[in-house]
Amino acid sequence: MITKLKYGNTNTFLVHGSRGSLLIDTDFAGTLSLFFRELGKNNLKVSDISYVIATHYHPDHMGLVSELTELGVKLLLADTQYEYVHFSDEIFGKAKIIYTPINESEAVVVSCPESREFLQGLGIGGEIISTPSHSSDSISVILDSGECFVGDLEPMEFLEAYKENIPLKNDWELIKSYAPKTVYYGHANEKNMR
Repeated sequence: MITKLKYGNTNTFLVHGSRGSLLIDTDFAGTLSLFFRELGKNNLKVSDISYVIATHYHPDHMGLVSELTELGVKLLLADTQYEYVHFSDEIFGKAKIIYTPINESEAVVVSCPESREFLQGLGIGGEIISTPSHSSDSISVILDSGECFVGDLEPMEFLEAYKENIPLKNDWELIKSYAPKTVYYGHANEKNMR
């Protein structure tokens, strides 16, 4: 089951497995009270979230990660993301937003090839893949049931406008190889692929 949590500028999704759950993305720092309100609307609590993963470490996708980890949610990092965890620290500082930097030493770090086994431990069939055309740390989460969470990856229907962007085309070719049924974006409505 997937619960869409919309409480700010970024779509976030809670994937429920039989033995745990994975929150994909958060919104900006400073939106925790809105997040709590959205959880309540969906009859959920923070304790219902086992892990949080950001599709990438731009401020509008990871702003609540440190607050959630302080509340007991574990951070899941793809190994390709580790060196980018503090990308937004300076941005939040300049914006004078109250923000506690992430303590990545407490994160669970998995490689993309290891991610299937990790997610199976939560009772979630799927895997994490690297889709770096938006940013070097961008990942997508693809479920065996056909849902695909791509963060800020440019929508596939815009590919023609990006004729020279080979990395973007490569990302979409990889995603399409999984035959997704529905693509979930960070800032747009989901799109059925069939």
